[in-house]
Amino acid sequence: MSKLKKITVLGGGTGTFVVLTGLKKYPIDLGVIVSMMDSGGSTGKLRDQLGVLPPGDLRQCLVALSEAPLLWRQLFLYRFSTGDMAGHNFGNIFLSALEKVCQDYNQVVDTASFVLKTKGKVIPVTFDKTHLCVKYQDGKVIKGEGKIDENNDETSTIIKAYLEPAVKSNIKAIKRITESDFLVIGPGDLYTSIIPILLVGGIKKTIQTSRAKIIYVLNLMTKFGQTTNYQASHHLKDLEKYLGRSIDYVLVNNGQIAADILKWYLSHKEKPVINDLKQNDLKTKIIEGNLISNQRIVKNPVDRLTRSILRHDPKKLAQILWQIINKKI
Repeated sequence: MSKLKKITVLGGGTGTFVVLTGLKKYPIDLGVIVSMMDSGGSTGKLRDQLGVLPPGDLRQCLVALSEAPLLWRQLFLYRFSTGDMAGHNFGNIFLSALEKVCQDYNQVVDTASFVLKTKGKVIPVTFDKTHLCVKYQDGKVIKGEGKIDENNDETSTIIKAYLEPAVKSNIKAIKRITESDFLVIGPGDLYTSIIPILLVGGIKKTIQTSRAKIIYVLNLMTKFGQTTNYQASHHLKDLEKYLGRSIDYVLVNNGQIAADILKWYLSHKEKPVINDLKQNDLKTKIIEGNLISNQRIVKNPVDRLTRSILRHDPKKLAQILWQIINKKI
């Protein structure tokens, strides 16, 4: 029996949730290295009030890989709508409580993985507490992932991202990258979901020396305040800057987005990412396809954060990734 290919997803948030949901159905050794810099919404409040590590992205990855009964998955995604708990997510509270009673954070992850019957490894990129910071071209500096994510009036370009304080990586994350055959990056907000992972001490260097091929799933839409007016080439350039090496494959959507969805994004000063990549100019292999989900995302009314209403389709995305993994593209 041939050894399973080791595929590791890097990210956090809904984009990573989509990738993991699709890939977990395939015969691969699947893992995810999770960003631990979230500071908005329920996660931010728990960080501030309890002094815990941010549970939000970790929770989403655990649920995405869960093979527990539907009720358990619904429970971990449940958000309270009234009372003192309004806006809080049950899964976030569960992980925060575990952190208070467990010996270390490895035990937190192992216990939650057992409860949710996860298929695959969920690995926090660091166990150290830190905050994401960015500097804009106009000289402005914003500290805190939540503040950066909701900085919706910013027109200047981000020129530098860094962590304060600097932190070391989880040794399990380093080992996982070293052993991986493929690293899947994105989709997700470039500066608040993806790049934070690459800023953790040791991660960039390990990726640079890794034998793994890198697959980048390009975002469907721009993110105002982070990637305002970015085309595909801008995303690729910024990501490679923090990776320190070239990307091997980039997946680009060519499916048509419905007019009403476009109208919603335009009202938030966001638009589809234009594919300006030319194969002749790049070592990166460009793969296009209709990657859009037909399912409309309905925002939870008690969730105060601005959320995207358009997603990649887990099945479509996983099918293309599976073809790349098996060298059929």
